[in-house]
Amino acid sequence: MVDVRLGILFDYYGELLTDKQQAFFKDYYFDNLTLQEIADNNHISRNAVHKTLNTINQRLEHYEEILKLYTKAKQIKEIISNLDDDVKSQISDLI
Repeated sequence: MVDVRLGILFDYYGELLTDKQQAFFKDYYFDNLTLQEIADNNHISRNAVHKTLNTINQRLEHYEEILKLYTKAKQIKEIISNLDDDVKSQISDLI
C-alpha cells in the first residue's frame, strides 16, 4: 500500500525522477510488486532496488523541502475552505 504522503509527493515531483526511478516507484507502491519481483524484472539485486527506492523517497522529500508545492497546496485549500461559497466556487473552478 502506498504511503499517502509519498504518493502525493510523487504526483507533484515524479516527473523530476528518471524513467527508471518512476518505474520502480510505480511497481513497488502502486502495483504492489515485491523488491525481489522488481529485481528479477530488471535483472538487478534486491538490495539495488531497496537502495533505489530509498533514494527516490529521499529525493521526493527533498523536492518538497525546497519547493513546498504540497505544503502550499494544503494551505491554499485551508484558506479556500474559509471563504464564502461563491468565492470558493470561483477559485475551485480555476484550480
